[in-house]
Amino acid sequence: MNDPQWLDEVEMRAWLGYVRTRDVIAAAIGRDAGRVANLSHVEYSVLTFLADAPGQRLTFAELATALEWSQSRLSHQITRMQKRGLVSRETMPHDARRTVARLTSVGAQLLTTAAPAHVSSVRKHMIDVLDRNQLLALADIYDVLVDHHRSAN
Repeated sequence: MNDPQWLDEVEMRAWLGYVRTRDVIAAAIGRDAGRVANLSHVEYSVLTFLADAPGQRLTFAELATALEWSQSRLSHQITRMQKRGLVSRETMPHDARRTVARLTSVGAQLLTTAAPAHVSSVRKHMIDVLDRNQLLALADIYDVLVDHHRSAN
């Protein structure tokens, strides 16, 4: 077996910077959203995908793909959100084997309440910390990484 190609100092700094930043920013935005709307970052993501979908509904397969989650993880999350009245679970009229997640009026109202605070929190914890050139570089880097991983699947 070959020895692993260990990360050098710059590579390790980049990797740990990504991991720490992802966790710190997501936690900060989650805390802010929780204060304003009692809504986690994950719940906010689910609600925004549903709000933007035609008829405010997506099949579990479509929503899992959009979130890049397993259908099992999505099912558990939808169950929790369904208990709060944020989403409903429906079967497809023409295919009872497929399940659809639909945004409820309660979920839509909560999203409307949370959105201004969410964007303000994103600005506070990330966007306004960087200058325009740094944002452009970061956006380009994320485009490359996302494209790489989507093409690999």
